[in-house]
Amino acid sequence: MLEVLGLTAAAVAVYQAMLDHPGYSLDEIAVHCALTPVQAHGHLDELSRLTLVQASAERPGQMRAVSPEIGLADLLAGQEAELAARQAQLAASRAAVSRMVAERAEHGTNHGERLQGMDAIHSRLERMGRSATTEVLSSQPGSQRPEDLLASRPADTEALGRGIKMRTLYQDATRNQPHITAYAQWLLGHGSGVRTAPTIPQRMVVVDRAQALVPIDPADTRKGALHVTEPGILAALLDFFEHSWNTAVPLGATQPEDPQTSLTATERRILLLLGAGLTDDAVGQRLGISSRTIGRHMSSIMERLGAGSRFEAGIKAAQKGWL
Repeated sequence: MLEVLGLTAAAVAVYQAMLDHPGYSLDEIAVHCALTPVQAHGHLDELSRLTLVQASAERPGQMRAVSPEIGLADLLAGQEAELAARQAQLAASRAAVSRMVAERAEHGTNHGERLQGMDAIHSRLERMGRSATTEVLSSQPGSQRPEDLLASRPADTEALGRGIKMRTLYQDATRNQPHITAYAQWLLGHGSGVRTAPTIPQRMVVVDRAQALVPIDPADTRKGALHVTEPGILAALLDFFEHSWNTAVPLGATQPEDPQTSLTATERRILLLLGAGLTDDAVGQRLGISSRTIGRHMSSIMERLGAGSRFEAGIKAAQKGWL
């Protein structure tokens, strides 16, 4: 599992062998790992670049493995920094799109129309569905009210009946909400694609990659929506959607626990986000679950790791290759 930290499987085997047999020569390591000496040397170079091995003070010309408590913790810290940077970049991009939407909603342009009230929004969604010729993409973070789903069904039924391809993204937390999973199963039964992810872009509906409906204020979708046809905004929304879709889990495929770690995708995401310095409340907002649920997940993870604190759990998770 250390591959996610930038290691190949063979390099992991070499590193583990050096930890288990500190007195082994390079030739012995190669035999132990079923590698040629040249291959073992190449993987040793890989470990050295990641500062997981250092020159031995006792055996000139030989290398020693750096303890996981130090080497893997440093690697994990680097991964967490990269994750934080990506999250910051995504947040900045989302904020930029939100500002563009808000500006066009406020000033009005030929590429955006402001809609007030849920009746106006539902009416526009119906019109967009009827005008679709190829596909409808939608992203639905957080929860949806049963009445909103009921209002969406006629337009979805009409579009599906004309052979329109539909792809819908939900957050993982909605797998525990019966009215949403029932609607998602209905979509699947009509040939649509449905996936879930721990975090997804802001709420949106994009039709034929040519028009979109997005909330004016992502924090309060009931303030109204903006019908967008501007290419710049559409491109940004589509990038958000496709990135999330490619990393999401198909609803029909379920979300199995990792057989080696027993971690779910949500638990792994919680570990990474907490390790990046986010609070329980912030992580809960990202994943669409409560901070109390975050605490329960962490208690379960700490118990499996035999850790007495979250800090210790992070170190042990890195040592075991859970991250």
